[in-house]
Amino acid sequence: MSLSFERLGFAPDFVPYRPALEVQKTVHQQVVAEERANTVLLVEHEPVYTAGRRSSAEEYPADGTEVVEIGRGGKITWHGPGQLVAYPIMRLKTPIDVVKFVRDLEQLVISVVGRFGVEATTVEGRSGAWIPADDRGGDRKISAIGVQVSRRTTMHGIALNCSNDLAPFGDFIPCGISDAGVTSISRELGRNVAPADVVEVMIEEFRRREADLCAVAGIPDNQPPLPWPAVARP
Repeated sequence: MSLSFERLGFAPDFVPYRPALEVQKTVHQQVVAEERANTVLLVEHEPVYTAGRRSSAEEYPADGTEVVEIGRGGKITWHGPGQLVAYPIMRLKTPIDVVKFVRDLEQLVISVVGRFGVEATTVEGRSGAWIPADDRGGDRKISAIGVQVSRRTTMHGIALNCSNDLAPFGDFIPCGISDAGVTSISRELGRNVAPADVVEVMIEEFRRREADLCAVAGIPDNQPPLPWPAVARP
């Protein structure tokens, strides 16, 4: 069965992080059990910081925004309005190569922003997609990537800055990197490009790379799909 996509919510219906995390966990269990096809969840969150496995409490921002500790790699990052977040929940091929999966996601993001006229690249020793130093400034990160693999199946994924306010990144050291900046598609282009403008392009790039990203799900094409778990809202 081919890759499945689910939009959990976009502006003005921003989605709180914790309920979306519960949906991730439910879908992850279903993909592991081969009850659901490999799936990408797409969402625009309410403001939140997430702390990966290498984070320490001393690094947490003190602006009052919620910090959620999660199992992905990396340190602290921010999610919120104007940022497109994609959670690929995929059964990996064997032998499992998590580094390759992250590199593939980086190339996917580079292709996505490239289709909007933004030239991004990778930086040796650093994950994510980057705009290289130029006359407008030094190296600056446009997308953070962090994944967790459990029972051969991925969680967490991509945060792509589209039109978000970059000020929250000044309240902490993004992903533990102190010698580089942060940017967005809108900032690079000088015009507004919202997550809703980018989501279809991202879906197209995931579909184009499906065979490289994940193993074929062992689900008959004629099997009725499972209902989507509801996003619980306060």
